[in-house]
Amino acid sequence: MPETSNPLRKFFRQPAIYIRLPSDGNYYPQGSLELPPNRELPVYPMTAIDEITYRTADALFNGSALVNVIQSCIPAIKNAWHVPQMDLDTLLIAIRIASYGHEMDFESNCPHCNNENSFGLDLRQVLDNIKAGDYSESIKHGDVEIFFRPLSYEQANANSMKQFQDQKILDSLPNSDLPEEEKIRLLTQAFQKLTVMTMSALSGVISMIRADGEIVVEPEHIEEFVQNCDREIFNSIRDHATQLREHSELKPLRLKCNGPECQKEYETPFTLDVSNFFVSAS
Repeated sequence: MPETSNPLRKFFRQPAIYIRLPSDGNYYPQGSLELPPNRELPVYPMTAIDEITYRTADALFNGSALVNVIQSCIPAIKNAWHVPQMDLDTLLIAIRIASYGHEMDFESNCPHCNNENSFGLDLRQVLDNIKAGDYSESIKHGDVEIFFRPLSYEQANANSMKQFQDQKILDSLPNSDLPEEEKIRLLTQAFQKLTVMTMSALSGVISMIRADGEIVVEPEHIEEFVQNCDREIFNSIRDHATQLREHSELKPLRLKCNGPECQKEYETPFTLDVSNFFVSAS
């Protein structure tokens, strides 16, 4: 039988807003993003299936819930595992706005009087203030030049999962009934894993190293270099990567206490907890 068009298609969800990516579409592997000519991505509201997916604990923990929701609400992104970290906050806020509107309830304790303040936060302003670090800038040490790239969501999520698992071990050991020697062995092992993970994450933000006329892009060679380079080069890589990450992070909110006897201004961090950023909106 010939396939017929669904007469209800005109009632399907439509794009609610359009966004430009902080990365401007850079750092996406081929096939993972279809960037329109105007470089603005349409953002659709979440469906009921998206909301159910986002409430699945296992899917939230392993990152697949976030990936599925991004691909559903922003169809131009074909593989959200490859989203650069610098774009993630923009995508989450855009989906939140498209699904529930630009107003978001936000609570904060005043550091001057400890009054619990409630505000109506305009997420459009938060979205407008997101900036990307300049990953085109390299650093040089003698004959070695190091080039950078942002971590993908897949890389960052894998690092977070490993860190969470190792941190659970560290938190549980002091109160365990294990012999002291076994505690020390497991603590040493956990710290060693955290060190290896830190090295791996740091080498992951390096896209290329140019040295003595040779260009090195192999991840295993770059990671070996990070593990064995001198302290000065290592600190330069770490500091530069930290600056790039911090430049892309959400800026603190400037608020005014609404306590009747205070009324003082203060800054407070605004971070996106992916476990409840959408759940609390419904």
